Amino acid sequence: MDSPILLLEYTDEATKHMLENVRKRKQKFDDAKRWHYYSIYGTLFFAFIFFAYFYFTIAKFYSYSFFAMFSASVNDSVSVFLFFVTLGIYGAMNVLRQQKDKKEKEYQELRCEIVDRSKDLWKKEEQWNNRHHVFEVMKKKYDINLYHEKK
Repeated sequence: MDSPILLLEYTDEATKHMLENVRKRKQKFDDAKRWHYYSIYGTLFFAFIFFAYFYFTIAKFYSYSFFAMFSASVNDSVSVFLFFVTLGIYGAMNVLRQQKDKKEKEYQELRCEIVDRSKDLWKKEEQWNNRHHVFEVMKKKYDINLYHEKK
């Protein structure tokens, strides 16, 4: 368990475990989001390289006929390689987007559950009055908003 969560006062062990789980899911979501953005930039980069290569080596010289352009591009191994690399990274980008969406949904569900169950998690009057300290720590340290359900 992370030390700021362990040091929280006015919180029982079960609540600390829930906060740790939401922290872990937030970290997984942030990692998935970062990899998804890397894949977007990679796809754009390789698409630019492919189209630039295609234009300067094939389209300029064979623009008089679509069949000649197609035939030249299929015979050029670099063009075929760049096309399939771009296509592969595009597919990876879509898979990473789905993973990112799934992890975001899991994180948001657990975060909303903590917000919904806050009356049960901080039952005692002293805990209820000081729960804002827990919310502030989660917001400042981990960028997790437990004040309300909206993103």
